[in-house]
Amino acid sequence: MKKLTLLFLLLGFSEFIIAQENALFSVTFNHVALSVKDVNRSAEFYKKTLNFEEITNRSKKEGRRWLSLGEGKELHLIAATNLNERVVDNNKVHFALTALGFDYFIKKLESMNIKYFDWQGIPNKIKIRADGVKQIYFQDPDGYWIEVNSDI
Repeated sequence: MKKLTLLFLLLGFSEFIIAQENALFSVTFNHVALSVKDVNRSAEFYKKTLNFEEITNRSKKEGRRWLSLGEGKELHLIAATNLNERVVDNNKVHFALTALGFDYFIKKLESMNIKYFDWQGIPNKIKIRADGVKQIYFQDPDGYWIEVNSDI
């Protein structure tokens, strides 16, 4: 009986310690970094295509440009050290954005001759998810996939 009581006390105490440890910190999304072949070309692409605003590169390192994603989130473009590195070639590896004015955004991509695809890879096709959200995928100059969704 003493062993069973001791076991229950230890279990209860361990849950208390875990709860205390979890309350000591929390995490939130900060930025995404992409290795790119031409940092200036990529920065101009993101600024022109997605209207991202350039912000100060607080690392002060050469070959890096930082862009604001809004709400304190950032995109860091870092010059590749190995120009032969290959970017993942499927849209399952991507980052996603929501476009207010989705239909206008599609027209902008078309005017810039930027190909977009649905999830299955059909060109110039918009996927409409079960929840009614419109969705497309396109690639940046280095081949990174970007998903853009409508706000409903």
